[in-house]
Amino acid sequence: MEQQKLPNSTLILVFGIISIVTCCCYGIIGLIFGVIALILAPKASKLYFENTELYTGYQNVKTGKILAIIGIILNLLFLAYMIWAVSYFGWDALQDPELLRERMEEFGQ
Repeated sequence: MEQQKLPNSTLILVFGIISIVTCCCYGIIGLIFGVIALILAPKASKLYFENTELYTGYQNVKTGKILAIIGIILNLLFLAYMIWAVSYFGWDALQDPELLRERMEEFGQ
């Protein structure tokens, strides 16, 4: 019997990569892609382990799952940083470079 590609294996890998690449987009976009990849990975793994001789591409699922976990961690860290920056400096200071410079000087003292 001919082996076929595991469904969603490439998609999981791509979503894992996107979750890392987009971690600086306020931490939300990459978080969404990482969570989707983590939701799809167990389904693909279960399908692969039911019939290992029928499918190829499990390595993409494992790699995508690892990248999604890394991406989620990076996105959560960046999101926490953004929440801290907005709460400490204020949203108006983050939009005005001169005001931000003044508040950062106050923060340094």
